[in-house]
Amino acid sequence: MEFDLRAFTDRLCGFATTAGAEAPAAAWVRERFDALGFETYTWDADPTLLADHPSFPDDPAAIDTEGRRSVAGALAFGDATLDGDDASPTLLLNGHLDVVPVERSEWETEPFEPIRRGGPDGDGARSGEETLTARGAADMKSGLAACVGAALDLRAAAEAGEVDLDGRVVVEAVAGEEDGGYGAATAALANPYPFERDAAVVAEPTDLRPVVATEGSLMARLELDGRSAHAATRWVGEDVLPRFEAVRESFMDLEAERNRTVTHPLYDRFPVAWPVVCGRVEAGSWASTVPATLSAEFRIGVAPGETVAAVEERFRERLAAATADDPWLDEHPPRFERFSVQFEPAEVDPDEPVVADLRAAMEETGLPETDPRGATYGADSRHYVAAGVPTVLFGPGTIAEAHFPNETVAWVEVEKARETIGATARRFLGA
Repeated sequence: MEFDLRAFTDRLCGFATTAGAEAPAAAWVRERFDALGFETYTWDADPTLLADHPSFPDDPAAIDTEGRRSVAGALAFGDATLDGDDASPTLLLNGHLDVVPVERSEWETEPFEPIRRGGPDGDGARSGEETLTARGAADMKSGLAACVGAALDLRAAAEAGEVDLDGRVVVEAVAGEEDGGYGAATAALANPYPFERDAAVVAEPTDLRPVVATEGSLMARLELDGRSAHAATRWVGEDVLPRFEAVRESFMDLEAERNRTVTHPLYDRFPVAWPVVCGRVEAGSWASTVPATLSAEFRIGVAPGETVAAVEERFRERLAAATADDPWLDEHPPRFERFSVQFEPAEVDPDEPVVADLRAAMEETGLPETDPRGATYGADSRHYVAAGVPTVLFGPGTIAEAHFPNETVAWVEVEKARETIGATARRFLGA
């Protein structure tokens, strides 16, 4: 079967792989892997296993793994085998299948009907820079497709006698990255392969720059109780809104303090390195009633080198200080608890061989900006780093397009990512 990078990417973007709906895409990718000559593996997210992971809820029943299937394809070179009876190195090329939901009213096109603009026209001439628009085009189905192409290019070069390789390359298409890393965490905790994993490249949209540090995040819900009253006699009630405003202001002060005192050399370029965002607030029950209940959900940045637990304690202390002088809240204490999935930060030494090989490959393929960077988002790389697998992020597209309406990637970046990831694998597996 011949591999067509455009066709593969377009078909993959056609799957509406929001949370829990990855299985049909995983089945299709496995069929393609089989047809292309990969040895294939599949695994489902394991709620019992994930419940012991610090990022996930402690109760397996609270972890919905229905439809969270992941798939991988492996190729072996030189003396390496796929049965795990040798010490040859293995490089993972990782991408996630899932995408975030869409708000169709904000899209100019159908999100799951890929649209190409520019590029080759009917007679082969170029009509402008080619782009691909679809949900997942940047984050990160084009990056996953580039990994497949890179692995196949490596095999073609080996079969032609152009390179001397020893080792394995595995392309992973995992489920559930956007809401915690269901597929990657399961694979990190229970290796689905009969061989060990030595390093990984995760093809997130990094503007074709190497990212060696990713930020973590605490997801926490604040709940406040007041006392309702008729709006005409509001003074007999206990309004939760000014109390929430005081807490939020205190949290933002702590954000400012942390951005002055918590430093990291790869994060100096960000105006706010460790952001605090209250993304959702719900209060009250009626316009003419003093609001007596409030629920607010926060996303709090965690720096590489910190832990989610330590940052959580800092914000608990600040919450206590912000409410200490309120007699009502002394009798009705605020509740501040984790919800959803937590993202621990991750960092890999820029001198790791896989990072050095990527940077050398970038120079080889004409990408001069090889200095390692940090990112203010989390990624599946943290699961592999925690499992002892050095991991670097590198891929086409920009995070500015991820999760946005009319998500678009420049196709030249996808082709360049394929070339550069292939060159990285060639160096890493070079005999």
